[in-house]
Amino acid sequence: MKPFASPTVATAFQAYPAPMRRKLMALREVIFRTADATHGVGELEETLKWGEPAYLTPHTGSGSTIRIGWKKSRPTEYAMYFNCQTTLVESFKTLFPHTFKYEGNRAIVFTEGDPVDTDALAFCVAAALTYHRNKRA
Repeated sequence: MKPFASPTVATAFQAYPAPMRRKLMALREVIFRTADATHGVGELEETLKWGEPAYLTPHTGSGSTIRIGWKKSRPTEYAMYFNCQTTLVESFKTLFPHTFKYEGNRAIVFTEGDPVDTDALAFCVAAALTYHRNKRA
């Protein structure tokens, strides 16, 4: 597991209920592992956006921001958020219509007790982390 570079991000993770923290840490691991395995992404910056952990590609500019989070108003759900101004979630819906639950054009939503298809999710993460690079190509 990658250590936190930012104490504020570590604090944000500690604020989540333990079961959700484990789920969000698993999403975090998929993001970092996918970034490491995807050519041209470079080092990720882990920060907070809207109080939630966010992952950016500032060194290469290759990708679109990914956020992960949990809301008290939906205690059994957690999500991975993508920029709603992109076509990412629409593409994911086409490629994985029955694999994930979606929230509009901005998120993949997970339910606490359900398994996560990490291979399909890694594909989605790689698409987000290379979104700008692929649009330029």
